[in-house]
Amino acid sequence: MALYEHVFLARQDLSPQQVDALVEQYKGVISAGGGSVGRVENWGLKSLTYRVNKNRKAYYTLMDITAPAAAVKEMERQMGLSEDVLRFMTIKVDKHEEGQSAMLQKRDRDDRGDRGDRPSRFGDRERGDRPPRSFGGDRDGGDRGPRRPRDNFEGAAE
Repeated sequence: MALYEHVFLARQDLSPQQVDALVEQYKGVISAGGGSVGRVENWGLKSLTYRVNKNRKAYYTLMDITAPAAAVKEMERQMGLSEDVLRFMTIKVDKHEEGQSAMLQKRDRDDRGDRGDRPSRFGDRERGDRPPRSFGGDRDGGDRGPRRPRDNFEGAAE
């Protein structure tokens, strides 16, 4: 049997329990086709890069599947018919990853809140200690002297 990684996006207005029910439904399809589902990771509700069927967010779920191709095709067929599934993608892999996926590792790293061993962008000083930026000199006259009045301008008041 072949090994697959399968990711699907469920609508944003579903509850987490309904997403879990979808996972169980598709696990049943795979097991009925003679395969098995290993790791299942719920990545949660995430923003989409662009709208998909009027949805700005979606529930992401990853499944590691060991199954014949016919079982995977049947699961994909049923997902295509379901209004709750926005998108899905199945990739054939040589072996399943051990431990957490890169997405969950990224989320754990983002949740800790601190920057770890990274130095501050401002070195020893605080953000408010730096002088204001100048963009090409002073605008209140400075070395340039006063601005002369415009001549021969059609909209000018005389």
